[in-house]
Amino acid sequence: MSETTVAAAEGVARGIGDRLAIALSLLSSASVMVLELVSLRLIAPYLGLTLETNTAVIGVALAAIATGAAFGGKFADAVPPTRSLGPLILFGGAMVLLILPIVRWTGEAVRGGDSNVVFLAVTIALFIPAALLAAVTPMVTKLRLQTLTQTGTVVGRLSAYATVGAIAGTVLTGFVFVAKVPTSVIVLCLGGFLVAGGAALTIYFRGLKAAARPLALALIGAGLTLVAPRPCEVETAYHCARVVADPDRPSGRTLYLDQLRHSYVDLADPTYLEFLYIKNFADVIESKWPARQPVDALHIGGGGLTMPRYLAATRPGSRNKVYEIDPGVIEVDKSELGARTGPDLDVRIRDGRLGVRSEPDGSRDLVIMDAFGGIAVPWHLTTREIIADIRRVLRTDGIYLVNVIDYGSQAFLKAEMRTVAAEFAHVGVIADPDELTGEAGGNFVLVASQQSLPSAAIRSRLKQRAELLDDPAAVREFIGDAPLLTDDYAPVDQLLTPYPS
Repeated sequence: MSETTVAAAEGVARGIGDRLAIALSLLSSASVMVLELVSLRLIAPYLGLTLETNTAVIGVALAAIATGAAFGGKFADAVPPTRSLGPLILFGGAMVLLILPIVRWTGEAVRGGDSNVVFLAVTIALFIPAALLAAVTPMVTKLRLQTLTQTGTVVGRLSAYATVGAIAGTVLTGFVFVAKVPTSVIVLCLGGFLVAGGAALTIYFRGLKAAARPLALALIGAGLTLVAPRPCEVETAYHCARVVADPDRPSGRTLYLDQLRHSYVDLADPTYLEFLYIKNFADVIESKWPARQPVDALHIGGGGLTMPRYLAATRPGSRNKVYEIDPGVIEVDKSELGARTGPDLDVRIRDGRLGVRSEPDGSRDLVIMDAFGGIAVPWHLTTREIIADIRRVLRTDGIYLVNVIDYGSQAFLKAEMRTVAAEFAHVGVIADPDELTGEAGGNFVLVASQQSLPSAAIRSRLKQRAELLDDPAAVREFIGDAPLLTDDYAPVDQLLTPYPS
């Protein structure tokens, strides 16, 4: 009898039947995908969530899968899989339990410093357990190969179930796990599940003594997870959220989403505006419409609901509709920032693009785009197609306001200005003079309308705080040869200059 047949016979005799082999392949692959998606959430509070961070984490996961498959197959030929399979899964589970404390302690240690250190920690913490789990399928395949004539059937079937597991892990994490439980609970449950399964296999094949060291490591990982620093108070479906009191203003509160300040709210005075770009929004509005005149406003992106509450307080009778994709953010608004929905504040949990599409023609005086994923407006909210839809929704004399963050060469800002100018006859940008010259970066407010902007009134209100650039020739010179953003071509993350550390 050949070595392959002997090993397979040993596996079958000890209970590695077809169903168990399928289950191990399916669950190990599912676990890798859960790890990948959870890792994206773990780095968001420290690195943000951009196309680059998504791509990098996916690349690390794929490299781990390739490495695990290659070395798992090689190791299966050198050591009987019945000896190594249980400890492999057990050790992988123990390493899963170490991911959260490694990332969070590293992130807190370098907060505001070198973000590459955080990514390196994530890479190591993700790569090791993912590679170990990816090695399970080739080992199980080796156990199920009884004759060479079955090679294609066995390899194909187990590979197929491993793919099914990967799909299941992705779908369950994205649609169920993240929406229902915190990331730390997902990590603890996944690690505990793998440790329990690996320990059972190890004890069955090799006895309790062989499982002792990996179990001790797992207990250490679980303990460290429980005491690791928490970067947020509330974990929503999309963000790590926390509210911080303003030490200089008793009723002031700042809403942080991941690592960025997203909104400032004064619980006692909704007319108090802290952020400069929000003040610029208000200056445009006050310049356009007489004091206390109600407006019909559509807000894409909720955040702390600062502007809707400001309009409700300063312009009684205004109708504010808000499209916010993250229900957790609205819950924080209600529980900690005093938001109350009603006739003057209609909040819809919906993607902004779909929300705009559902709005009737000529139904709004004002549309405010203040939606962010990290520090960039989500790309599908930047293109000519949605801007054309916004123009459709606005009344003839309506105003479109956009909050854009950019630095350095300001390539994204200029591209967005060109895109807005392709649909609106009059376009301007409000910013600090140093920002407009490229010497600094930050928040830029784009202003657009089909009718002439109230430029003189805006400048009068801005005074020395900011500058309005709206001369058509100057705007064209500022935009230069920036690309037009469309649904077919919108490299927002590549155009955006990273936030300086």
